[in-house]
Amino acid sequence: MTPFRRPRPACLALAMAAACALTPAAAAPLSGGLAASDPATPAPAPAWPLLPAQPSAELPALPDGAAAARAQWQRVNEQVAGFARGHIDLLRWEQSRPDASAPAAEAAPTDPLTLQAAVSASLRQQPDLFTRAEMNVRERAEVQSAWARHVQSVQKAWIDAVAARERARLMAQAHDVSRTGAELGRRMVVAGNWSQARQMREQLGESAAWQALVSARLAERAAVEALAGRLGLWRGEDVVALAARLPQGLPALPDAVWPGRDVAAERIEALALQADAELTLMRTEVERERRASDPAREALLQQQMDQALARSGMSGPPHIQALERPGDAAAERSLHGQARLLARAAERRSAARLAWQQLAMRHAAARQATDGLLRLQTALDQENLLRYNGMLQSTWDLLASARERIAALDTAQQARAAYWRALADGQALLAGAPASAVSLSPDTAAAGSTGAATPGH
Repeated sequence: MTPFRRPRPACLALAMAAACALTPAAAAPLSGGLAASDPATPAPAPAWPLLPAQPSAELPALPDGAAAARAQWQRVNEQVAGFARGHIDLLRWEQSRPDASAPAAEAAPTDPLTLQAAVSASLRQQPDLFTRAEMNVRERAEVQSAWARHVQSVQKAWIDAVAARERARLMAQAHDVSRTGAELGRRMVVAGNWSQARQMREQLGESAAWQALVSARLAERAAVEALAGRLGLWRGEDVVALAARLPQGLPALPDAVWPGRDVAAERIEALALQADAELTLMRTEVERERRASDPAREALLQQQMDQALARSGMSGPPHIQALERPGDAAAERSLHGQARLLARAAERRSAARLAWQQLAMRHAAARQATDGLLRLQTALDQENLLRYNGMLQSTWDLLASARERIAALDTAQQARAAYWRALADGQALLAGAPASAVSLSPDTAAAGSTGAATPGH
């Protein structure tokens, strides 16, 4: 019998390492999809910014008797008299104190997530969208089409997230303006210069602005979550960090309708056809089938189809007689192939025309909103401020002008977002995505969604 021998130190280390590798307790911690799909993975609630306090529906109590009303009026006006513009300066001074409840301005991200960086990060989670040397032409065409569609989805998710955050900031500004009007109205009632009916109008405006802010914040979080899903982020804290990394606004509108590429209306259809590798393969097959077919038999089969259409009604599909000659099968394959090719080419040409028309119109609308609507509203806002400083307009005119300016900003940024979404559709089509990648994007909320200006005196 072979005597027992001690293992050498090196062998012992190797044996222990092998044993540890087979022990479940020594397994590497879960990550990626394994961790995300494990119900036991901790999932703390994400620390999204809180909403401002809900607006109050309470009305200030009126003084009891003429003497009490006179004393209250005198006390309030003495407080206001120390400020050049009265109530609004007093309110701004109170909000600028360290203990003010107004939210602080959001700082710009030091490392903003660009569109290109978002696309690259998403592709790390898409191994099926990488081409390989052993792929044939058709397999490469399928990957190219899926890649283009994926890039389009990430682009639009990034655009939606940036636009939603920008709109949420505008709705927060609109809410702050309405809150200021409601507080000034309350002070006017306390001073005896306003009726409670007018104060209730201001409170209704604040409530509407608060509801719009809630909707904008929810839309923002939904857009950020959608982008996070495409980037493979599943932890709540990572999603909040992603939101903080988004740029504060969309890129500026380019001068050209289609930037960075020589694309024009007369070339868009040809470029869209060239980008469809599957269409090229179909065309090659149809040409081969047509060369193998007898044109006379094709013409006869087409005649039979026309006669069947003339006989048929709406009760069922048209019916033709059974094939009688060997050449009819080749003719039928040729006709069917040409029909499929025609359908695909027509669909792709239509998508190309729609992509160009939508992009051109979105570009014009965004340009008008920026150079026309927003410029006019900004000039009017400055004029109203000058008139207010000259005591020619009231505080309420200034607040109404602020609401209109925010509404114009909202319209301009939404028009810009619609343009970038349309460009993503067109780029996807010219990169090989199917024709269904191009669709008419619905218009978002119209101007004035921040709430109508409250009439003042």
